[in-house]
This record gives sequence, structure tokens and C-alpha cells, in this order.
Amino acid sequence: MDVNQAKQEHLLALKVMRLTKPTLFTNLPVTCEDRDLPGDLFGQLMREDPSTIKGAETLMLGEMLTLPQNFGNIFLGETFSSYISVHNDSNQVVKDILVKADLQTSSQRLNLSASNSAVAELKPECCIDDVIHHEVKEIGTHILVCAVSYTTHYGEKLYFRKFFKFQVLKPLDVKTKFYNAESDLSSVTDEVFLEAQIQNITTSPMFMEKVSLEPSMMYNVTELNMVTSGDQGESTFGKMSYLQPMDTRQYLYCLKPKPEYAEKAGVIKGVTVIGKLDIVWKTNLGERGRLQTSQLQRMAPGYGDIRLSLEMIPDTVNLEEPFDIICKITNCSERTMDLVLEMCNTRSIHWCGISGRQLGKLSPGGFLSLPLTVLSSVQGLQSISGLRLTDTFLKRTYEYDDIAQVCVVCPFTSNES
Repeated sequence: MDVNQAKQEHLLALKVMRLTKPTLFTNLPVTCEDRDLPGDLFGQLMREDPSTIKGAETLMLGEMLTLPQNFGNIFLGETFSSYISVHNDSNQVVKDILVKADLQTSSQRLNLSASNSAVAELKPECCIDDVIHHEVKEIGTHILVCAVSYTTHYGEKLYFRKFFKFQVLKPLDVKTKFYNAESDLSSVTDEVFLEAQIQNITTSPMFMEKVSLEPSMMYNVTELNMVTSGDQGESTFGKMSYLQPMDTRQYLYCLKPKPEYAEKAGVIKGVTVIGKLDIVWKTNLGERGRLQTSQLQRMAPGYGDIRLSLEMIPDTVNLEEPFDIICKITNCSERTMDLVLEMCNTRSIHWCGISGRQLGKLSPGGFLSLPLTVLSSVQGLQSISGLRLTDTFLKRTYEYDDIAQVCVVCPFTSNES
């Protein structure tokens, strides 16, 4: 904008006001005892005050609402609403009025005008009103640019702009942690636990309406933030889910690969996309905000070329009595393997069967279930160890210790006193 244009007086006046919810009017009650000098004077004044609550005059909150006195704070995830008014302050009829509102952020420029068509004419003392809305998705400096162009009664085309600068603040601090679960012996599922820590870094309390995890196409999710009591579930945070300023709340989710992906050992490895958090909250008088995180990623645990896990093992076995287990061998590499199984006895674990037997060829991503028999010669909690797999193609050996644990008890314990 040049200097002459800035100094020129325009026929139209532009006014911009942010639209926000009002706040509750607050009083500062002043009281004294009856034997003090003012007596009941203070109480009488509060009872006559129209802003106090009848019968509860000493409460700070009143029955009236207060309109915003300043621009206030705008937080990421909230909806920015603004009222734009163009008023004809002159005594002339103005033609071809075009009002344009753009929002400039650090990365883009957005057009917020509801209509891009010009108004044919605007008579004196009349105005053009518009309300714009925008869900704020970036933090940092934002500039609302309002531009007005029009034609005077004498055919002169004029144009002016106004800039309104404001900062968008961060309302929540979100931190995530991933925990890889131990293999589920009944069904090897590669469960992942996600812990989300959410902290309210604003100056006012929030009502947490929803905190959910939208999983990626590879996972199913189970929320672990409810306590089941009978047929109904209750939130672990209670019925009133408020988050005070600077308070932190922890949410827990369990992700389990879908069956079509769990059977493919080569799919779930390396960096995998877990999903994204969807957070919805409300502030004073129900103003809603929504925040979605970017896609959460984690590094899947590496299993090497071959993964050996247990599909079935008893919890308790008898001392020196054979028991059956079922092992699952998965080829996690991108080549075919020709496997040989060796069973090596340990101090407490003894394998039953032939060691060094051929298991045959296993294609990439393939798996096989292998029933084995074992017995323990020592009581207590014992680790299943001593299995060795050899790929005859590459002459490479893989050893597996501490595969699982089993409780060994003696069935001959006497009950005599």
C-alpha cells in the first residue's frame, strides 16, 4: 500500500470483531460480622445487586454474562470466528463493493470469504455484514487480511486493506510411548501398547469429551481406559472428565495386528504406522476444540531371519513327567530355508525325541507348527531352552534360549503332619 493511498479518506468504513462465547460475570463479595460497624450494610448492597444470585449473594459467580473485552487467546484446534462489517459513512451511493477476507499463515494463504461476488450498490448508512469461520490447524503467527474495493458515484475505483495479526497457541502437550508386549503363547499376535500423556497447558480447565486412537489399516485397537462393572463401563477418570491447567492425564491403548497381517512375518517389521490420536475437548461455555496428531510410527522389533515362538504350553507340569508344547517357526527372511532342528538338553530341561531331524524347506513368510515333548528334572519355575535351528543352504545356525517358562511341581508331596 502506498503512502497516498494510506492517507486517503474512504467512503466506506471497515470493522472486524472476533466472535467468542461470553463469560460468567464475577463479583468480589465483601462481608462482615453483624457486630461490626457496617452491620448488615454490605449484605443489603449485595442483595440489591442485580448481578448476584438470589439467596447465594456471597458466591463470586453471578447470573449475568460478560461480553469479551479483548481479543483473547486462540488455541490450535479451535474454530476462529470473526464478524466483518463494511459501513457506508458517506452520503453517496457506492457501487461494485467487493469484500475479501484472507488468512495468512506461515505456510499458506486461505480465502475465508463466504462469497466472492461483488455487491451492486450500497446506500448511505447501510452496511454489508459477513461472518467467517476457520478451524485453526497451525500454531504461530496468523494475519487476517481484509480487503475492500468499490466504485464511487463518479466512477473512481478505490481500494484499501486492513491487517489483523494474532498468535495461535498450543493448548495441549501430547507425548506418546510404545511398549512391545511379550508374545502371547495362545496366539502369537505382536501386541503393541500405546501410552499417551496429555497435558493441559492453557490457563483454564478443559472437559475432555473424547480421546480416541484411530488405528492404521494393519491394526485393531482396544481402549484400556474403562473399568467394566457389570454390563456398564465407567471411565477410569470418573464421571466428570475435567483436566485442570497444567494437569496431565495418561491414556492406554492396545493394538493387535489383524489376522491377515499377523500371519505374514515379513509385513510387520521395520517402521510401521500405528495410527493417530483424535482429541476433542470443550472449554468455558462449551467452546469446542479438536486436535489430531500426525500418524504415529514405531520401530517394530526385529526377529532376525527366523522367529521361534510358542503356540501352546501348559502353565503347570509335574516333575519328571513328559509334557507337550507346540512351537511355531516363521521364516522372516526373503529367501527359502532348508531347516534342521537340534534339541540340546540343559541342567533342568530334557527333550524327548530325535535331535537333528530335517524340517524341510520353508518359503519366505511361511511358517510351520512343530509339536515337541519335554520334561523337567528340577522343581520351580524353569526356562524352556536348548533349541537350535540350522539353515543348510547358508550353513547358518540360530540358537534359542529362554523361549518360555513353566512351573514344575512335585506330585508326590506328602500331606502327613
